[in-house]
Amino acid sequence: MSQKSTERLKDYLAQLPPQSQALLMRELERAVERGDDVAIANLVLEQLRKIVRGAEQDEQIQPRSDDPARLLFRPLEPFLAETNFPTRPGQLRRASLLPIWQWLAREGAPEAAREFETALAAATESGPMEIAARKFQLAAAEAIIKVAGPTQDDRQRALARVGPPSVVEDLLPIGLVLQAREALETMSSRLPSQIRVFSDSQIASTMEALKLPSLQTPQLLPFALSLIAQRLAAPWQLIRLAVKMAASDDELRVAATPYGIAVTIALHDLSFVAACLRTDIKRGHFDYVGDQLKTLHDGVRGLRTELDLRNDSTWGRQLTSVRADTSNALQSEIDSVPGRVRRILRQRADKDITAGARIDQSEVEDAAALIDFVAVCRTYASELAINEVTLRTFSDLQHYVEQATEGLVQSLRGGEPRVRAFRQQQVKAAIRFCEVLFGHDYASLMNRAAENAVTGERKSSRAG
Repeated sequence: MSQKSTERLKDYLAQLPPQSQALLMRELERAVERGDDVAIANLVLEQLRKIVRGAEQDEQIQPRSDDPARLLFRPLEPFLAETNFPTRPGQLRRASLLPIWQWLAREGAPEAAREFETALAAATESGPMEIAARKFQLAAAEAIIKVAGPTQDDRQRALARVGPPSVVEDLLPIGLVLQAREALETMSSRLPSQIRVFSDSQIASTMEALKLPSLQTPQLLPFALSLIAQRLAAPWQLIRLAVKMAASDDELRVAATPYGIAVTIALHDLSFVAACLRTDIKRGHFDYVGDQLKTLHDGVRGLRTELDLRNDSTWGRQLTSVRADTSNALQSEIDSVPGRVRRILRQRADKDITAGARIDQSEVEDAAALIDFVAVCRTYASELAINEVTLRTFSDLQHYVEQATEGLVQSLRGGEPRVRAFRQQQVKAAIRFCEVLFGHDYASLMNRAAENAVTGERKSSRAG
């Protein structure tokens, strides 16, 4: 990719809201794991990570594989959250890593840190580097667990030296994950790179892979489940492990098992997607709306179908909140679409059209994107409680655009020459909307009708 194209990509990614950046990063990392479009995914990931971490491009920077902190925390990568959205069990804030690294080097495990950096400076092969990293990971885990454990004297003062409360909250989980690196890697190696359908046979093999005592603790099980969710084509299906463990779909029985945390994880991730969707809609970014709506639709339907949730329970209220927040955001935007289309296509008297009047093409494309947005919403309307408004709006748009296009095409046959350019811009916009609403064939038909209207008017003028 050329430097100019890379800069355009970087500018686009920088305009995305933080939640969308994080969601895109997660999807690209899954694509890399599956081997899909690795070159493109790695390129976009590289730019996203620079934006998220505030790092500027610098070809003289040492390779990331030589970064001591990155090597230390590499086992944490699958669990890192990039945004300010609240974390859930099985997630860690990326922002917590730097303060913890600084604390380790300063007082947590300074001798081990110096030894690690010395070993990295001397290492030229991946083997010695990996051995040194693992040795320091164990030393760091021991130091972290010691200071964060309940037996630590003057624990609060010791923790305050590590960092702010959010960092302290991540401290013990980070230590436990570093300590359990081999167990997590062993479990991961027993799982397929992608699980398209989480059927009974896949659930059984996954449960077998999870049978490692060190992963069955309340602290580490959420991280093991997070790794599994990342392999699922439909992450909400993680709840099937909890249902299997409880041998029931009753939420009380499911919640009573250690695997009930899988439901909490699934609900949190749906809330995150809903938040990304709302932010994207507010900013007029519709590139990922289709994928987000599908994820929400399938997840909401899956949880409602496979779990017997009570409306007044914590899980029931969370799911209701996801549906309500999504419905409100979608309905508000859907209601605005017909008005925006009418402002562009409204027939005006010749006297109301000034010389040189123009239609903003970006406004036309925004309106076309919104029409497509309504069409996408129609696919997932029933589960997201927007069925009535979506069907009504889409039908109204079809009726209005069809009539407006025919009227605008007819207007090209007459009228003053000074307004013809503006009429042609309106017809062009109408044909663009027809393509979204009715398809390419109908749009081509109306385009030919418009051309005939213009050429017919010219022939008539010459004949006169």
